[in-house]
Amino acid sequence: MKTRLALIFAILSAGAFTGAQAVEPGDAAPNFTLTDLSGQQHSLADYKGKYVVLEWNNPECPFVHKHYDSGNMPKLQQEARAKGVVWLTINSAAAGRQGDEDTSKIQNFLKTDHADPTAYLRDPKGAVGRLYGAKTTPDMYVINPDGKLVYDGAIDNRPTPDPADIPGATNYVRVALDESMSGKPVAVATTRPYGCSVKYGN
Repeated sequence: MKTRLALIFAILSAGAFTGAQAVEPGDAAPNFTLTDLSGQQHSLADYKGKYVVLEWNNPECPFVHKHYDSGNMPKLQQEARAKGVVWLTINSAAAGRQGDEDTSKIQNFLKTDHADPTAYLRDPKGAVGRLYGAKTTPDMYVINPDGKLVYDGAIDNRPTPDPADIPGATNYVRVALDESMSGKPVAVATTRPYGCSVKYGN
């Protein structure tokens, strides 16, 4: 019963998934510029020639907490960055909506869970989220050094908020990075994301 309820919750929380992507694997990842928590601007173009992971985040979402409180997301960030990957965490929550935390609360969230992104970026108008078609938190995108999207979708294949599901899960992001870095095509290049819907404004 617990698993069934969790799965229903996951589906309901995923928001409207139409199957159409703003950007699809094989497409050039569109450039953007956003500001981090310290006021510094980051453009995707700054990281040309490197692997980049985009992670959509909402620090109030239970699915985000599943992967952060368990250490799963921070571990993945650390593994990726140790290989030279740039990790950009993006918050597209509109002003006044869930996830629109003040800077100190977000910094505390990151510190408490030992998160290690290259930068945590704010996208309050939702322009970048909509540009990429981000639907949930988390929603994950992997970009190769040629600037092409090689993966988009869920972090793994266990769409529940239960941390106990993590050990047996297939981590799509880790697999996509490993395959692409080995010169192989990414076998599973797109999946349905799961989590809380991105809290865009009107």
